[in-house]
Amino acid sequence: MGHPALARRVDMVRTCALTRQEKPVEDLVRFVVSPDETIVPDVDARAEGRGVWISLSEAAVAEAVKKKAFARSLKAQVSVPEDLAALTRLRLEQRLLSALSMAKKAGQFVSGGSKVKSAIETNQVLALLTATDAAEDGRNKMTGSLRALNYARREMGLSGPDVPHFELLSSAQMGLALGLENVIHAALMTGAAAQSALDKAIRLARYSAQPMENDTDRVAVDGVLLSAEHDERR
Repeated sequence: MGHPALARRVDMVRTCALTRQEKPVEDLVRFVVSPDETIVPDVDARAEGRGVWISLSEAAVAEAVKKKAFARSLKAQVSVPEDLAALTRLRLEQRLLSALSMAKKAGQFVSGGSKVKSAIETNQVLALLTATDAAEDGRNKMTGSLRALNYARREMGLSGPDVPHFELLSSAQMGLALGLENVIHAALMTGAAAQSALDKAIRLARYSAQPMENDTDRVAVDGVLLSAEHDERR
């Protein structure tokens, strides 16, 4: 799924400075040099100046720091924070939280176990969000309902991918950003603002993912991309 801020052209590609592979920009994350000559993440790819592109992976960014890929790509001495991979994840989390807030203002975000379960059961949900500190029994109930929904959608022959489930943010993170208390279960509903939040959730999930063998880009809990064969929680 494309990232709106990056999708200026559907065929736009850049070269990963670490692997030297050409990839679509949606599969990469951009970095730029700040005024104090420090490498900083430009997760929306909007900052002025020459950028350095790295594969959309926390492990890849950490490896790029270790192998001095930024200075090599820029052909210049720059300061590269040792925690750049973690900082990039933080920026992606902030963008997602901001998008969730916009979805809430647009009426395209619901929270609370009963409201979320109702949204799932009536097939109104675009994505399920579970706090990383959710209790296991509550998590299992929600993912069970989502699994039933996705099964029913396939049985009805509905087109499109399964409704995804993300477990990327803590209840405190979501609560602070949304002005709510105890955000454990939440759902994105249909709408442009919710779609924008979904796009950002996918990018964060892919960035922090630990793909398994035969990865099919299915977004699962904890942001891990699981193969259809192994993804029993969906």
